[in-house]
Amino acid sequence: MKPPDRFALVVDEWFDGDDRHTRRSTMTIVDGILTAVSAGDHGDVLTTQGWPVEHASFIMPGLVDAHVHLFLDGATTDSKLRSQHLKQPVAALTETARRSAAQALACGVTSVRDGGDRFGINHRLRDEARWRGSGLAQVRSVGLGVKRATRYGAFMAKDVGDDDSIRNSVRDLAAGNDEIKLILTGIIDFDAGAVTDEPQFTVDEARIVVDVAHAAGRKVMTHCSGAAGLAVAAGAGVDSIEHGFFMERATLAMMREKDLAWTPTFCPVHFQWAHPEAIGWSAPTVGHLRGILDAHAEHLRIAHEMGVRLLVGTDAGSMGVEHGLAIFDEIERFLEAGLPMAAVLRAATSEPRRHFADAQPVLAVGSSFEAVQLQSSPFMDPQALRRAERVWSPAIRDSLQHAAA
Repeated sequence: MKPPDRFALVVDEWFDGDDRHTRRSTMTIVDGILTAVSAGDHGDVLTTQGWPVEHASFIMPGLVDAHVHLFLDGATTDSKLRSQHLKQPVAALTETARRSAAQALACGVTSVRDGGDRFGINHRLRDEARWRGSGLAQVRSVGLGVKRATRYGAFMAKDVGDDDSIRNSVRDLAAGNDEIKLILTGIIDFDAGAVTDEPQFTVDEARIVVDVAHAAGRKVMTHCSGAAGLAVAAGAGVDSIEHGFFMERATLAMMREKDLAWTPTFCPVHFQWAHPEAIGWSAPTVGHLRGILDAHAEHLRIAHEMGVRLLVGTDAGSMGVEHGLAIFDEIERFLEAGLPMAAVLRAATSEPRRHFADAQPVLAVGSSFEAVQLQSSPFMDPQALRRAERVWSPAIRDSLQHAAA
C-alpha cells in the first residue's frame, strides 16, 4: 500500500477565507487534506516524528475569479486581431482556453467561473480540469446563456422567444450548465456614458428563467448594467448580477434583502480608461469612463457597508484583461474603493465558494488544502498577492512552485 503523502507547514500568518490569524501556527496536510492546525511552531517535534516540515510567511486559500471567458485572450488588445480570434477553429479556441486556465492557476487562482461561450469549450475545460495533474484552474461552467434574437450576447448565449421557449431552453441548458446565464442588457455606450438600450426581458420573463433554473437546482447569473436592467434583475431575484454599472442604492437594498451577489468587474472599463489609445476614445469619452468607474467604486463601498454579498470577478478575456493576472488589478479596485483587505479577500476566496455552494468554502481542518503561499502578508503589503511562491491544488500533482515576480 502506498504510504500517505504528508507534510507539515509552520506559518507565520494565515487567512482562512474569513478571518486573519496572526499567531504562528503549524499545519499538517495528508493526501491533500488539512488534517490539523495548532498554535505555535511544532516543527522540531514533527521532524523527529518523520514529517517533512516547511516554513511559510503567509498562507491563504486559492483565489477564485468569479467571472472569466477562458476562450478569449485578454492579452490581445488590437481590435482586428480580437475579431480574427473568434473566427478560429474550435480546436484553436480550446487551446487558448487551456492556456488561460493554466495561467490562472499559476497566479494562484485555483478556481474560475466561466461566464459562457457558444462552443461548449467551458464545459470541456471543466471536465479536463478535474483530472489530477491537469495543471488547470478548476472551472465552474455556465455553458450557453439565454438572450433575445438580434440582441447582444451571440458569442455566449442562444436566442429564446416566448415564455414556453424560455422554459424549455432553460430546462435543456440546466442539464449541462453549472449555472444559467441571463443576458439582460447590452454593453455600455461609452461615448454617451450610459446604457442606452432597453432590457431584453421583463421582470416576469426574467422570473421565469429564475424559477425554472431554481427548480432544476441551478443558480442564475445575469449580465446586466443600467438602472432599468438592474431593477429587472433584482426584482426577478437572479442569484448574481455581473458587471452592474450604474448601480443604485435602492437596487442594492433589494439585493441585500434577497441575498443576491454582485460581481462588479471593474477591469474591462478600467483598462479602456487607462489605455484609451487601444480603442481610440476621445477626451470626452475618457471622462465618461472615469466617471463611470468612480460611481462604480462608490456603489461598491455602499454595497459593502450594506452587507451585500460581493464576488471578485475580472471578466478576464476582455480586452486588456489577462487571465490570472487581472485578479490582482480587480482586488486593487476594491481596495481603492475603501474596502478593507479582509473583506476583499473574502470576496476573492470564501464568498464565491459559498455562493457556488462549495461544501468547503474556507481553509479548515478536514478541507482540501487548496492554498497559496505568499512571500509576505497582503495585510501589510497588498502587492504581496502578486508574489505567490507556491500553489496547492488537486489539479497539481505536487505544489506548483515558481520564482517571485
